[in-house]
Amino acid sequence: MDRIERSSFFSTQAGRLVDTPRHSHARFGIGDVVRHKLFDFRGVIFDIDPVFANSEEWYEAIPADIRPHREQPYYHLLAENGENAYVAYVSQQNLVADGVGGPVEHPSVEQLFDEFKAGRYRLRRGLTH
Repeated sequence: MDRIERSSFFSTQAGRLVDTPRHSHARFGIGDVVRHKLFDFRGVIFDIDPVFANSEEWYEAIPADIRPHREQPYYHLLAENGENAYVAYVSQQNLVADGVGGPVEHPSVEQLFDEFKAGRYRLRRGLTH
């Protein structure tokens, strides 16, 4: 029987250790501009969780008929919807690459990213590993 190697990390949002497969397949990367499939907002990715790593209250607040499964990457976005700028936490199944291709007008973009070029942002040097 195949065993999936697993590890864990502490999620401050969840307030607990989160069990995760050692290998995850994120479709997008930090600096990519994406759009939500169901709701009218777009954003730039600034962090990635390999699986759901938010609070149970947050997860249960999503209507059951559209609630995404936990075992997929979740993305932290500096998001905008034309009226507001905010931080969003979105499952991979609900994101697509942004077709507009322009920069994101979130006030925190300049704190994390240097420039917008060729449809994506470059993370500031001091913030990379």
